Amino acid sequence: MRNILRIAICAALALLPGFRAQAAAGDAKTEPGITRQQADQILDELRQIRQLLERQQQPQPAAAPARIKMNLEGLPVLGAKSAPVTLVEFTDYQCPFCRQFHVQTFGELKKNFIDTGKVRFFSRDLPLDSMHPNAMRAAQATRCANEQGEFWTLREWMGHHPDTLDLDSLLGEAGTLKMDVTAFRACVVSEKYKADVQADMMEAMRIGADGTPAFVVGKSTPEGVEGDMLVGAQPANIFDLKLRSLAP
Repeated sequence: MRNILRIAICAALALLPGFRAQAAAGDAKTEPGITRQQADQILDELRQIRQLLERQQQPQPAAAPARIKMNLEGLPVLGAKSAPVTLVEFTDYQCPFCRQFHVQTFGELKKNFIDTGKVRFFSRDLPLDSMHPNAMRAAQATRCANEQGEFWTLREWMGHHPDTLDLDSLLGEAGTLKMDVTAFRACVVSEKYKADVQADMMEAMRIGADGTPAFVVGKSTPEGVEGDMLVGAQPANIFDLKLRSLAP
């Protein structure tokens, strides 16, 4: 389309001098023709269009990727609260790629960065319930477990068992963890934390995370984190390079 416009502009510009000469000399024909004023207006407009096209063709400087700022106050944290670097995962407990990250990568990150005080880790929820019918319940279950101090232990178990997140399996694991199963069941069934999970989903939408797992990694701030996004079950060396650049 841009080439066609350019050809049309060039053709019009080539014809305009003849029109202007005809208007200046005064055409003796009785048929109405283009006046000098009209020719000047058309010429000016075509030149403006050509200048616009030429500007659009000029290379534009690449925009710097937007930094993501996130408030994490009040959320469960794994690792030292004073750690200089923060890693946030948006997860779906039924997602096979989330399991891949959890099984293949998370253990190394925990040993090398979280347990050493360099990185603090937050888990947020992005259940893709249209594909994973148990994901929303599982996300709420971790929050119910948090009431009894078992957020990270239940999360660890679910990370390894994405195919057994029905209610009976969750209750069975709650019993294994010596939780108050009756209170835990009542909490899960009531969906008291559904709005909180949905708030995480809205936060994921705000920052542009539309798949799982998705991560925000950056410098810790008093409110949370300011950093960049990583998407997908990246291998450990990718996280290692990123985290070491922030916390050598």
